[in-house]
Amino acid sequence: MVEAARPVQVANLREFFKDTLRGALSRQHLRVEEQTEHYVVNLLTLFARSEALYELTPDGLRLKALAAMLCEALAAPPGTSERNRSLQRLGDVSLFIAGFFARGFAAKLVDIDYHIAMGALAYAQLAQSTRYGRGHVLATVFAELAEKFQPMVDALHEVSEGSGAPSDRDILRLYEMWLKTGSARCYGQLKRLGVEPISAGGIAFSH
Repeated sequence: MVEAARPVQVANLREFFKDTLRGALSRQHLRVEEQTEHYVVNLLTLFARSEALYELTPDGLRLKALAAMLCEALAAPPGTSERNRSLQRLGDVSLFIAGFFARGFAAKLVDIDYHIAMGALAYAQLAQSTRYGRGHVLATVFAELAEKFQPMVDALHEVSEGSGAPSDRDILRLYEMWLKTGSARCYGQLKRLGVEPISAGGIAFSH
């Protein structure tokens, strides 16, 4: 019987995310500014605590719907700190969920492409609204995250995934994600698994 993989003990969570993210970015040939990498590492460290990712409701900790976050942002006056905070929360949650929980979308109505679209939109609007304010230093970070949202999601997939061999369901999910997002990483994984992705629909297995 194959022994289950043991949890990795990490003394410093931030340093762990820094090293694993940097390795994932390198392997995927994704270049980002140092400030952007630093921002994402801090985001991963923060959301490693469930109370930071989820919101307390009478029914316990729950994740607010992305559409509700967007409505909150749009309801606030343009250029205000309230709107910027809501947009940043929307972008951050979308990035984290799309990167770490993509496989869990299979049975849900809202899929990974929705999170990618919402997150990129939030960061793009945030970059515009912070260009001239006190948060202008982060404007370039938000602009880069908006531009490279999909490849950054791919990098986070690599950070989050385990070492287990993929099941048939995992392979089908990879194919579905490739169809929806055009992810270069999903395409490469399918090829390495002996699968030839066909955009018109269907999967051809190599021999």
